Amino acid sequence: MKEIILIKNGEIALKGLNRGNFEDMLIKNCKRHLRSVGDFKFSKAQSTIYAAPVGEPDMDAALERLSTVYGIAALSRAAVTEKDLGAICACAGEYLADQLSAVRTFKVETKRSDKTFPLGSPQISAEVGGWLLDHFPNLRVDVHQPDLVVNVEVRDFGAYVHAGQLPGAGGIPVGSGGRAALLISGGIDSPVAGCMMARRGLEIIGVHFASPPYTSDRALHKVEQLVQKMTPWCGRIYLYVVPFTKIQELIRDNIPEDYFTLVMRRFMMRIAEGIALREDCGALVTGESVGQVASQTMQALACTDTVTALPVLRPVIGMDKEEIVERARRLDTFEISIQPYEDCCTVFTPHHPKTKPKAADLDALEQALDVEALVREAVEAAQGRVFYLE
Repeated sequence: MKEIILIKNGEIALKGLNRGNFEDMLIKNCKRHLRSVGDFKFSKAQSTIYAAPVGEPDMDAALERLSTVYGIAALSRAAVTEKDLGAICACAGEYLADQLSAVRTFKVETKRSDKTFPLGSPQISAEVGGWLLDHFPNLRVDVHQPDLVVNVEVRDFGAYVHAGQLPGAGGIPVGSGGRAALLISGGIDSPVAGCMMARRGLEIIGVHFASPPYTSDRALHKVEQLVQKMTPWCGRIYLYVVPFTKIQELIRDNIPEDYFTLVMRRFMMRIAEGIALREDCGALVTGESVGQVASQTMQALACTDTVTALPVLRPVIGMDKEEIVERARRLDTFEISIQPYEDCCTVFTPHHPKTKPKAADLDALEQALDVEALVREAVEAAQGRVFYLE
């Protein structure tokens, strides 16, 4: 029996004249996700994308891969049949035989997108339901709380039968909103922030700061693992690793301890901006949340924003830690994030950090450092590698 995957557009359906561009980008992203699973032929109509297998790819693996593609509201693995009532009934009985035999109650729901089909949706549901009752004596109809819902869709290209939809990842296709540079540490928050912005259509570039010998190779490997875990959601990610030891040591030797973290964060923003501009990014992304740590008060965040002309996106800004942890678990990054390998943000941490700084004070303190030269040197020294969906 011929099968297909029905991919339902979500927010894309609300787009105007450029809706086709969003659909084409979604198809492109779907193809990338399915590259290692098998061949599929794609078409689109009526807010639905059709992924028809070519040959015999792994359909279960395909569904799993597509469930992480941003831009998909829901998807269904369905059987394809002719737009004929008898064919639809037989298809439902054959395709869903195991499920129909294992339940006691069911109902049929029909969507008739092809208005030229002679029967309306209620009539189709009644006819298919009656046929199934005749052929599966264990069944009875329950329209309120059925054990199984048999779905029939009559569309332009054919009729489709399935047992319900799986939720998609939502959002809009990655790449449709431009590019942004994510400041990624080894913690819980930044991978979540990156995936949240990918869900809004941004292609993510990673920027990580390493401070050997204060941070270890294991800490860097941890970040690389996190980036790899993000690829099913974000697609290809180019990760830049910035050598940060020299700058941190200069800050330690020249800046009062209570301002250390703030000056460090301002250097990170400047360097990330330099890499972002080189990579044609339109924004920076961080995993900061108001009040989570001392360097994330409103005053501190304002002081770090003054050193960059790019907008700084903070998608987890109003979330508490439990909300962020829940998202990290769904993304499968949490267990990696809690590995006990410290990143450079924990190096030379002050005992009593400044919580209500003023940008003018930081500007004055930074005059002890050749900021422009240090930033330029760090941007030029950044090394990158590409991570792909495996």
